[in-house]
Amino acid sequence: MSVSADALYKMSDVALLAAYVEARQQFVERKFARDTQRARLDWLRAKMFVGSPGGVTERNMAIDVSEEIARKGQELREMTRELDLLKVDVDVIGIVIRSRGTTAPVATQAEDGVHGDAERRPLRRLRHPLDVRALWPSHGSRYRVGYLRKRSG
Repeated sequence: MSVSADALYKMSDVALLAAYVEARQQFVERKFARDTQRARLDWLRAKMFVGSPGGVTERNMAIDVSEEIARKGQELREMTRELDLLKVDVDVIGIVIRSRGTTAPVATQAEDGVHGDAERRPLRRLRHPLDVRALWPSHGSRYRVGYLRKRSG
């Protein structure tokens, strides 16, 4: 994508949202492709480990010096780099959208027929994968946090 920030700022709201959706879609597709390649590489390593004779050290050495795995690892690193650059594009478009005061489309919000617009709250991003407090409403959460501390300790 690689559109300059000035060009993004001069776009209309509709064009900007369309660019955001397109960039986000490309990001998701490439992330899926990268994760698939990563899983294939892990599978190839495991297959080579099981099929190799010798102890654990000898098997790991054979995997480390394999040219095929090294080549696939390099391809995976290149895919990760491209994915990171695409993520930067998505983030820049999101920054421009937020600077205008509009909101980016969120795919996980409820449909219009289920909840009214007055009841809708923006989804909060989790600070940590195990931080479930961000999912609960803010009122009364001090009791739940105390409960979590007692249970986890």
